[in-house]
Amino acid sequence: MVTFELERTAPLSLDEAWRRLTAWPRHGDVVPLTRVTVVTPGPTRKGTVFVARSGVRPLVFDDRMEVTVWRPPTTDAGGDGPGLCRLEKRGRIVLGWAEIEVRPGPGGRARVVWREELRVRFLPSLFDPLLRVSARTLFGRAANHLLRRP
Repeated sequence: MVTFELERTAPLSLDEAWRRLTAWPRHGDVVPLTRVTVVTPGPTRKGTVFVARSGVRPLVFDDRMEVTVWRPPTTDAGGDGPGLCRLEKRGRIVLGWAEIEVRPGPGGRARVVWREELRVRFLPSLFDPLLRVSARTLFGRAANHLLRRP
């Protein structure tokens, strides 16, 4: 099991950063060899389930996730309350959780904090350092891409 945290700032409103980071099918556009499908009807809320299918046949696996916390940022009436989304990973191979927090940053920018605990079933803890570096790099690039493109 590994845990990591990423922080980014973007010249976006809280609402726009939130929208970009929680548009689940877009994650499949930036994670190699992955397609994301939302299983439950929209809009996203607590209980929404989506599946990230990754790999190349015959080595394909599904990473099933459920939204367990859904608190979009509060920007109405001049508020700037942070948003928080927590996902529980419940796949056969990938387990753990992820949190995406969007809050006010310096100079009116959005500050994003992405926290994750990741377990890969059948992968010995000997590989945790490699998994941590790989996951941090992959999810860091994904966050950068999602925040840069509308």
